[in-house]
Amino acid sequence: MAANQGARARRRLSTEERREQLLSVGARLFSESPYDEVWIEQVAEIAGVSRGLLYHYFPTKRDFFAAVVERESERMLRMSAAVPGVPVREQLAAGLDAYLEYVRAHAHGYRAFHRADASGDQSVRRVYRRALAAQERQILATLAADPEFGPLAQSRPELQLAVRGWLGFITAVSLEWLRGSDLSREQVRDLCARALLGVI
Repeated sequence: MAANQGARARRRLSTEERREQLLSVGARLFSESPYDEVWIEQVAEIAGVSRGLLYHYFPTKRDFFAAVVERESERMLRMSAAVPGVPVREQLAAGLDAYLEYVRAHAHGYRAFHRADASGDQSVRRVYRRALAAQERQILATLAADPEFGPLAQSRPELQLAVRGWLGFITAVSLEWLRGSDLSREQVRDLCARALLGVI
């Protein structure tokens, strides 16, 4: 029995599995502590790998944090992707439900992602801002393709700024919700939906 457990513990992870393990550990640590207080040695110890192996995957702490931010950005973009041909009003609730489910299921990653702007590292902040810009473009493209909101999008140059503000709003609401708000996911979803419809 003990031999079997030892064999399972020593199973070699594939490159992708190991990378995912390290990013998950990083997401947890970066979500709980400021960038300057997270040490690569901590990550290696928690993951049960050598520091050298961690540096094999991520040459610097900056590269490591940037990879955590990029992973969370890709997840958010996938979770909030629009359904072509479905009106914005019809898919808004479902899209926000998916987004909030992501926030709850990946709370460490979500918090770590939004700590990136305060990291003080300019290259990490650039990764974060590129990720926010991608979210913004995704929303604007969805609005532009919608029969109801498309004409408004063309005639309102301030819409980009409004969408950017809405992203800041749902981030603040989501982070507060994770801290233990009394609001249900449905209440948070409806609040965010009304806010978007209000700004557009």
